[in-house]
Amino acid sequence: MSLRLSTVILPHRRWHEGGRAAWTRAEQLGFHAAYTYDHLSWRSFRDGPWFGALPTLTAAAAATGRLRLGTLVTSPNFRHPVTLAKELISLDDISGGRITLGIGAGGTGFDATALGQEPWIPRERADRFGEFVLLLHRLLTEDSVSYQGDFYSAHEARTIPGCVQRPRLPFAVAATGPRGLALAARYGQAWVTTGDPKLYENGTPEQSVQALRRQAEKLADVCAANGRDVAELDRILLTGFTPDRNRPLRSLDAFVDFAGRHQELGFTEIVIHWPIPDSDFAAEEKVFERIAMEALAQLR
Repeated sequence: MSLRLSTVILPHRRWHEGGRAAWTRAEQLGFHAAYTYDHLSWRSFRDGPWFGALPTLTAAAAATGRLRLGTLVTSPNFRHPVTLAKELISLDDISGGRITLGIGAGGTGFDATALGQEPWIPRERADRFGEFVLLLHRLLTEDSVSYQGDFYSAHEARTIPGCVQRPRLPFAVAATGPRGLALAARYGQAWVTTGDPKLYENGTPEQSVQALRRQAEKLADVCAANGRDVAELDRILLTGFTPDRNRPLRSLDAFVDFAGRHQELGFTEIVIHWPIPDSDFAAEEKVFERIAMEALAQLR
């Protein structure tokens, strides 16, 4: 399967002060998709500008015509399946069926406490995530849903007319553990990983490749156990969180080498961060654009 190249554009700029330009330029550069993070605030950007993911994607949908759009990733930390489903159906309609929902269990960052709750322990996050995905799947594929779970409920929730994409818009499930991988195997059209976080500080690129290989093998095993061919799932690597960090964006050759090694692992899509000066995602814009326009031709 050929490799696709996508980007993630953080929602930290006002729409009319560089925000819109990034999304339209992403389409001009030929990226397969452009995603954004679905957070209320995030890491070092917490005390600076940060805009909502779904309104940003709605504006991006109106400003572009070909580019796929989505979240990497949405989580239960501050979302409810009923209201999220309604917004996603609207966004899929506005975009003409170009939306992918990246979805994950969430973590213990700022989103975990922004609504005044205590951070959930890992088991509760996994429990909530399972219900969240199940209910969201039903809401996006059925006209009327009633559901009573341990964490989420719906009473005759209407989601008419449903998604433009049928039977619903695709889920890209972020997961590394057995329960998350099982959700990817059952409900996902794609699987997302950022690598092994334990290797970020002191690991090597070679160790990271081995860790990603093990993750991909686990996904294949879980898919087989669920009666699904792993080849049916796209496999997405969100870069910037492996020991390589942003080094693959230093030159076209460096990126081609990085992408080739991960394509050999079975990844079908690599996502790189839109450059942000003076941040963990700093990169030369000219090099970034050259990678977008030329890298895949060298890998084919």
